[in-house]
Amino acid sequence: MPDLLPTVPDATGHFGPFGGMFVPETLMTPLQDLAIAYEQARQDPAFQIELDYLLHNYVGRPTPLYYAERWTEQLGGAKIYLKREDLLHTGAHKINNALGQILLAKRLGKSRIIAETGAGQHGVATATVCARFGMECVVYMGAVDMERQALNVARMRLMGAKVVAVTAGQATLKEAVNEAMRDWVGSVENTHYIIGSALGSHPFPMMVRDFHRVIGVEARKQILEKEGRLPSMLVACVGGGSNAMGLFHPFLNDPDVRMVGVEAGGDGIIPERHAARFQGGKLGVLQGTKTWLLANDDGQIELTHSVSAGLDYAAIGPEHAYLQSIGRVEYTYATDTEALAAFKTLATTEGILPALESSHAIAYIQKIAPLLPKTDIIIANLSGRGDKDVEQASKYLL
Repeated sequence: MPDLLPTVPDATGHFGPFGGMFVPETLMTPLQDLAIAYEQARQDPAFQIELDYLLHNYVGRPTPLYYAERWTEQLGGAKIYLKREDLLHTGAHKINNALGQILLAKRLGKSRIIAETGAGQHGVATATVCARFGMECVVYMGAVDMERQALNVARMRLMGAKVVAVTAGQATLKEAVNEAMRDWVGSVENTHYIIGSALGSHPFPMMVRDFHRVIGVEARKQILEKEGRLPSMLVACVGGGSNAMGLFHPFLNDPDVRMVGVEAGGDGIIPERHAARFQGGKLGVLQGTKTWLLANDDGQIELTHSVSAGLDYAAIGPEHAYLQSIGRVEYTYATDTEALAAFKTLATTEGILPALESSHAIAYIQKIAPLLPKTDIIIANLSGRGDKDVEQASKYLL
């Protein structure tokens, strides 16, 4: 296995053949400025001190690594730990990245922030940090997602954000990204775009990953303290891929640690009824980056579907495409039915409501843990809490 740390991307933003900068000329300069500012910030101790202070005192890090004892006993196989990102301020891992990026926006002298959101957690995180730093905030969200995530829309608006409904196309995450990019093209002088996942043009995939590495850094230290050894397996859901990259990245050079990313299988691997890019997807370019995506034979982006708004996206982050290509990370999927069942299982066995996104990882563990020896250890990234999904899940489960 190749040594991955210090890891890709290269200077042009490529993870092997994936990634890069595929954007309008208008955005090249702000993206290059952002890359320079980020490189300077990551080498500036004062930046890291401020970020660490806020992550601890404002956001609530470190998050616990919780032994799911009853669930482990019920499944009868590997020992299962949950990395409790759901306990963070705003209820999901998204705040790690939003906080890091708004500190960068300050360095760049920006006064206005835009973002896209699917499940709403990134929108809430962005609205939160904008309120904290007194910046104007505009969040683009698909009209379909606004309906199924009404609670998060209300939270954003309460914190002063303007939430713009996007009605074009499928009216979900892809269309929200399109609108945010259109806004940015016309407002680059005073606006920073806080992308919510490890996708888009360079330097966003690298930058978002780095702001979420704290998840895996903490998990590594915590499992060594609790068990005296590294885990056998890491499991995380994968939409764009930020929570998974955050958990996986600090373990990439540990060949005995198996890693599994779980995509949204929707109604099954049927065209336009799922969002599992490695199941019948192809290499292409979407919204600034070259990666695996779901497209038809003519190259047109296919419709996607998932019960979880945060996984309902046609492309995967380019570093995930790279890790899959070299065989370092395995990718599978869970269907809507399996994710909903997992949502209820964790609620009834551990008293924890996982986000529907995280429930895809829980669903995979439901299947794999009983097949593994009791000496094995699994860490699942519980990337968000399920309060936002209760109304939707109740339609199917109650």
